[in-house]
Amino acid sequence: MEQLRRDCLDPPIHLNGRDLCLSAKFGIAMHPEDGATAAMLLERAESALKRAKAGNEKFLFYREEMTARAAAVLELGNRLRQALELGQFELYYQPKCAVRGHAVVGVEALLRWHCPGQGMVPPAQFVPMLEELGLIAEVGDWVLRQAARDYQRWRSAGLPAPRIAVNVSPLQLQRPDFVQSLVEALAMNPQDAGIDIEIVESRLMRDIDSGVVTLREVRALGIGIALDDFGTGYSSLAYLAQLPVQTLKIDQSFVSRMLDEKEAMTLVEMIISLAHSMGLETVAEGVETEQQAQILEELGCDALQGYWLSRPMPADALAARLVGGTALAGLSAGP
Repeated sequence: MEQLRRDCLDPPIHLNGRDLCLSAKFGIAMHPEDGATAAMLLERAESALKRAKAGNEKFLFYREEMTARAAAVLELGNRLRQALELGQFELYYQPKCAVRGHAVVGVEALLRWHCPGQGMVPPAQFVPMLEELGLIAEVGDWVLRQAARDYQRWRSAGLPAPRIAVNVSPLQLQRPDFVQSLVEALAMNPQDAGIDIEIVESRLMRDIDSGVVTLREVRALGIGIALDDFGTGYSSLAYLAQLPVQTLKIDQSFVSRMLDEKEAMTLVEMIISLAHSMGLETVAEGVETEQQAQILEELGCDALQGYWLSRPMPADALAARLVGGTALAGLSAGP
């Protein structure tokens, strides 16, 4: 098969004085081992092709576990559609706190799924599936609207409502109606919807040019933009200067290692210095110890986010904490 691929695809095609190079991935099903009918063989070859596309393989032969996975994906997709229809999703909020005094300067909205029979399903188990099934846009719109509703509810109760940062998938960003969906969320509270967005750096860079255009439209609405997991991607300084972002979020992998690894400490220090030189703020993610918080304060980081200050919590639990003001000092052990 590998030889056939090389013979068919590796040699360039000469067309109008130019050389065109082709690439392809293959899914292969064999008769009669994998199926007795053309329809069954085609279905199983398609399963192998999807697995090849998801990985780095040029071609894959069908294996029985591929059908089992496809069935599991189908079942999960149906349950996720029902979760949206039946109101099983919920937003939890994790505070972002000033490095000095620990006043809440914002919160990040985190999607949770209360699945009947399973309880709370970790986001890592279902958010990638929302993207794969094309449900991320619909669920993303729900997140924006729910965040706006929670923000307005806090304000109506007379609480010092912090601005809410909503994670936005690159697939949402690519939608022609994405900016309109933000406009509709903002319209729920015309004076101040309290919504900002966060974009993962590495995934934004896959289509940076169109992303810059869309983010500028977003920024024109008065929405703040943070670049999440900064330092794990491959953005250049030239592109960073073009992005209308106000905040760089230092990835937790650097924060967790900075006390033990000199290279990680250097990276954290460089990110903070770079951000401040460009007039941007910094938020350190994954802060889990007082020593990490102290070092980040010494390095000039602006805000902290992590279990040392607070775990994510439902909207009502956050409201209860905000009743006494916006400081979270001494609350690091809270659930």
